[in-house]
Amino acid sequence: MEKKKWYKLDTAALIFPAIKQHNWNNIFRVSVSLKEDVDPSVLQTAVINLMPRFPSFYVRLRRGLFWNYLESIDEPPVVRQDYAYPIVYMGSKEMGKCCLRILYHRNRIAAEFFHSVSDGTGGSIYVRSLAGEYLRIKHGLKIEYDDTVLDPGEKPRIYELEDSFSKNAGKVAGRELGKKAFRLTGTKEPGDYKHLITAITDSEILHSKAKEYGGTVTAFLAGVMLQTIMEIQSSSVPYGKEKPVRITIPVNMRRLFGSRTLRNFVLTLNLGVDPRTGPYTLEELVGNLTHQLALKATKQNMASEIASNVSLQKNLLIRAVPLDLKHIAMNMGYASYGEQLGCINISNLGVVKCPEQMTEYIERVEFIIGTQKTYPNNCSVASFNGKTFINMIRTIKESELERLFLTKLVSLGLPVSVESNDLGGETEKCTV
Repeated sequence: MEKKKWYKLDTAALIFPAIKQHNWNNIFRVSVSLKEDVDPSVLQTAVINLMPRFPSFYVRLRRGLFWNYLESIDEPPVVRQDYAYPIVYMGSKEMGKCCLRILYHRNRIAAEFFHSVSDGTGGSIYVRSLAGEYLRIKHGLKIEYDDTVLDPGEKPRIYELEDSFSKNAGKVAGRELGKKAFRLTGTKEPGDYKHLITAITDSEILHSKAKEYGGTVTAFLAGVMLQTIMEIQSSSVPYGKEKPVRITIPVNMRRLFGSRTLRNFVLTLNLGVDPRTGPYTLEELVGNLTHQLALKATKQNMASEIASNVSLQKNLLIRAVPLDLKHIAMNMGYASYGEQLGCINISNLGVVKCPEQMTEYIERVEFIIGTQKTYPNNCSVASFNGKTFINMIRTIKESELERLFLTKLVSLGLPVSVESNDLGGETEKCTV
């Protein structure tokens, strides 16, 4: 019998098993929609074929005496039909079998990942590779493999499996501090139901609009979101009693450190303003966020942030503490620090590319992150073939945030079409 492979959780992944709770854990989805309906038997074959190429994805979550870890599985996950809404809770029993789901619905292929396995970048490479293998089997497509779509016939590279956090930790530890931010609230939906609104716009027009306001697409969308949340706060909080409003922005560290890992390598920054200092125009907000990103998202600063996390993992006293006590301590730390500095996450996967041979078969690529432990709303963005898909997910009934945010985008001259999963589990489409 072949010995099972196992993987230490990378520095970012350690927190996710500790803070999971009933009906919540940190999972995300990447999907590819084809221009034809999916054949589930072909998709299952593609899943099987990718197993040797992506060993760190075909894993289950295990408990050790001192740390959680990921262990390879004998059989790949069985593809199944998609649910009425995305990011359905992945319980301990399911993660004990596999931390990866493969789903299909009509023309859509989707994978959902427990965040300890990978991040959006790694997940998108897996899904594009899965779509590539599907198209190769289905249509005999000859793909020119590259870094966006990996060849299933190749062996995994050592650098794809590395813990890039430990490798790139700085010598001096630093941690972002600040006052607690304003929190969005609402009426919690019963059970695990999640509302999803997808706004689709023209990527070129969006890029031009961001440039007009002096920022990147991420800074521009974050600026509009910042302005929206500031207005929501001002309508419910007395003047002078407002709290800082910040957007949590994940930064892909691969570009800064030259990493090509398929595991987690993202750190988040909480960027924003304090409304008590005075009013801000949208141009000022975008400019402010752009400067904050330039100041904080540097190799030196991020290496220092990495060092803060890695130092705890390497501490001999902490390493000797039993796992259950570690979980208690991590939960307490996360409650007092983890999400207290931000209001909502905006995670931009950027422009998703794949070999030219595949493009004519693909309609869209999407990225959806679940709500955070204490954020009832979240937002994720991906662009493909000239279209940008903005996915806004929430676990509360109230849709005020989405309504105000999308209205602002339209008022700024962006053409926006909107889809929602609130019509009997099917997607409803309209144009704003």
